[in-house]
Amino acid sequence: MSARQTKVTSSHWGAFKVTTENGRIVSVGPFEADPNPSAIPHAVPSAVHHRTRVARPSFRRDWLEGGPERARSERGNDEYIELPWDEALDITAAELDRVRKEHGNGAIFGGSYGWASAGRFHHALSQIHRFLNSIGGYVSSYASYSTAAAQAIIPHVLGMNFLKFTWGEQNSWPMIAEHTELLVMFGGINPKNAQVSMGGVTRHETTGWLKTFSDGGMGLVNISPQRGDAPDEAEWLPIIPGSDTALMLALAHVLETQDLCDRQFLDTHAVGYDVFRRYLTGESDGQPKTPEWADGLCGIAPAVIRDLACKMAAKRTLITVAWSLQRAQNGEQPFWMAATLAAMLGQIGLPGGGIGYGYGAIGGVGVPIKRLDGITLPQGTNPIEDFIPVARIADMLLSPGGRYDFNGQARRYPDIKLVYWCGGNPFHHHQDLNRLANAWMQPDTIIVHEPWWTPTAKRADIVLPATTPYEREDIGRAPSDSFLFHMPKLIDPIAEARNDYDIFSALAKRLGCGDDFTEGRDAEGWLRHLFDRFRQNVSADGIELPSYDELRDRNWIELPIAGAEHCGTPLKAFRDDPEAAPLGTPSGKIEIFSQTIDGFGYKETPGHPVWCTPDEWLGAGAAKQYPLHLVSPQPADKLHSQLEAALADIPDARPSPVLINASDAAHRNITDGDVVRVFNGRGSCLARAVVGDRIRDSVIAVPTGAWYDPDEAGNDQQGNPNILTRDIGTSRIGQGSSAHTTLVEVEKLADS
Repeated sequence: MSARQTKVTSSHWGAFKVTTENGRIVSVGPFEADPNPSAIPHAVPSAVHHRTRVARPSFRRDWLEGGPERARSERGNDEYIELPWDEALDITAAELDRVRKEHGNGAIFGGSYGWASAGRFHHALSQIHRFLNSIGGYVSSYASYSTAAAQAIIPHVLGMNFLKFTWGEQNSWPMIAEHTELLVMFGGINPKNAQVSMGGVTRHETTGWLKTFSDGGMGLVNISPQRGDAPDEAEWLPIIPGSDTALMLALAHVLETQDLCDRQFLDTHAVGYDVFRRYLTGESDGQPKTPEWADGLCGIAPAVIRDLACKMAAKRTLITVAWSLQRAQNGEQPFWMAATLAAMLGQIGLPGGGIGYGYGAIGGVGVPIKRLDGITLPQGTNPIEDFIPVARIADMLLSPGGRYDFNGQARRYPDIKLVYWCGGNPFHHHQDLNRLANAWMQPDTIIVHEPWWTPTAKRADIVLPATTPYEREDIGRAPSDSFLFHMPKLIDPIAEARNDYDIFSALAKRLGCGDDFTEGRDAEGWLRHLFDRFRQNVSADGIELPSYDELRDRNWIELPIAGAEHCGTPLKAFRDDPEAAPLGTPSGKIEIFSQTIDGFGYKETPGHPVWCTPDEWLGAGAAKQYPLHLVSPQPADKLHSQLEAALADIPDARPSPVLINASDAAHRNITDGDVVRVFNGRGSCLARAVVGDRIRDSVIAVPTGAWYDPDEAGNDQQGNPNILTRDIGTSRIGQGSSAHTTLVEVEKLADS
């Protein structure tokens, strides 16, 4: 591969051109079909060839020499011994065999997060789950950090899987442009986040659609602590973090008391409004949820609340809720309450009206497209039924056998002896990383596949070097995208890196289940098999695809599935005839009051949406010691922590930026560019101040994505906010991540 060549490949942040020469990636460029290409790929060449690549199979010395019973506390501080692949695979297979024979497969936790590669075959989550299923199963995790609370609550309220609702029952961008008069955005719609989408987003259109809305005279309301979470043309209501449910309740109170709600729709399409109304008006608890009541909680003036409620009732209104709102204590409540508010307006099932979740969270939401079956590697059947909610990893490791509640179930944490992680960096996205580091000491063995020496790899016992997407052949096809890509192998694997599939194939053979895992196919055999199956499936939709070899030669094609004609009005059939087209709830209707949830007996989550005071927020007593509310949004320069090795090399890029209001900065003698310490009782991190007026007072924002790098005192040097965040479940309904329920203080470093 010495000749200079340029090919297109795909990624979670979109398609881009890659130029290689002499076995190296030398440059990248935009894909011509993308109107607003992401800048994320610029870091790819330096990241792929970075000094932090894992070169060879590596074993933590104390684990290798003393076995799993020795010196677990040295994880993160020990040195590594490199071994040849055959010896490394023998040792790894023997340890897997030991654990499953001594403790059973229920002692193996299969960790993975699906963002590792946009390729459909070399999809780390599918690969590791297929392998572990082939050797007898594993303890799995449920839902995602992004949407765990939403995935739990929406089936109770709207009667369908949350992801199915997201992709199949929401207004498309063209429908919003044509019909919506008022777009009320709780948490905003931020094009920064829409750079990425699961499996890829070839045309980055969110920015363009928001401009279309603004230029067309649509009313835009950004309800967020940050102005930048929506276009500057939007009316900005700088809400106190964690108080969105209180504002929604106050809007509902205005609709109810001024007779602006659609009572006929509530009677025919919802259940339980009367019970909720008694709470709303204060009849059941003595506290009417008036705008004056909400003002003290959310910081939005009563007159503004009343005016917004009246506008919402008078116009075709779409209420949108960012995924970030459910990543907080009681994060189920704003998602439930937003659906209730939309039901009160009576516009659910009308084009451009109703409720929508996650616009701008990823690039695929709102895209008008015909949905097709995906290209997926079969994972097999997991005989182990035990699982944990995805964000409860530290709880599981610290409290084996401990009891917890989840969505009406009384459950116990398994006793995990071996963690196998492939495709992900929990020491980026988990909360309270110092607590996770303690929990990480508990298992006998931790195995990781990783291209780079990430914080997770540095805390593993066995580190097997994995290829990046640029060192292997794959197929790129996202469910919300009309493009199909052959992702060519652009360079040979760096050092001794191997594909996950080849690693798992070798381990499966050693464990006596090689045929079960491979079905007699190598990687190319699987690619051809999966593509041929997809080709046959879409032919039933009248779509003719080229052969695999033709796709390889062409590099990419566009499928005839994009356009508004492929999108109907969401929930129209339910609106037209709720008896003939019921929702999947017990009543078949929108459940403003849920008998099921009420029967759980959870104090924090009764049978209807309520305001629950968070433990940490600006109205709490703890704010006297830690008077700033921390929000930790997604980074603008990468996907989660990917490519961080290269980005951290940029001068002054680390520690991470912290956005702080000018008044808060002045009070602390902080000026723009100062290095500051952000801290609370859980930990501290460094950050670089960005001072201005684009965030409300008493709130700061530190993006996620920096690699966890604590010094001897536990102070993170790179600026990872998850050293500060609180590791508790959202509630017993969803048990999701509550990262945004965090109070901190900031101080200027003396030598800054």
